[in-house]
Amino acid sequence: MNKDLRSELRTKYAINAIVMFAVITLAAISFTVGAFALAPQFQAALLWIVLFFSASSGLPRVFIKEEESKTVNALKLSSSPLGVFLGKLMFNLILLLILASIIVPLFIALMGVNIKGLALFVLIVVLGLLGLSGASTIVAAIVAKAATKGTLFAVLAFPILLPLLITTISATDYAMGGGTITGGFSHIQILVSYIGIMLTISILLFEFVWQE
Repeated sequence: MNKDLRSELRTKYAINAIVMFAVITLAAISFTVGAFALAPQFQAALLWIVLFFSASSGLPRVFIKEEESKTVNALKLSSSPLGVFLGKLMFNLILLLILASIIVPLFIALMGVNIKGLALFVLIVVLGLLGLSGASTIVAAIVAKAATKGTLFAVLAFPILLPLLITTISATDYAMGGGTITGGFSHIQILVSYIGIMLTISILLFEFVWQE
């Protein structure tokens, strides 16, 4: 993770890519629907769509840059597969947290979102980003091995992330309407279960993908 952070601080490729994509997408959406009062469920869906596609523009680089710079073999010799996966996972999570800290306030301001259940909203965003980073990391590792890397990430990631997106959209809608953590416990259970299952599967599969 430290290597990725140092590299990102020098180039700022991934953070610039995801933030610029998100800001441009958010600006386009706000100009298009700004004159209309959207229902909370549509606002929730738009928020997670922006976060998902913004992540798709930058997160795949976490393994692709290793392939392009020919540092894969050195990384295999110096770190265990589990250490590599956890490092890349933490790096992706940090990128998503930075993205969310910028985009979520902008989205709330530009779209006129009224969040009545703030505690549940924050918790859902954090859990959603953790699930997104967990699934995205293993998909990015698979995509890095493919000959065509351009749009493959979104194609592979979307079916895997669909249960997460459906749950986060529903939970975010509930939080916007004033839902509490206690009332949204079923959503939280689903998200925690998804994160646990995805991380377990990713850790089990990663060694085979990484050593391929």
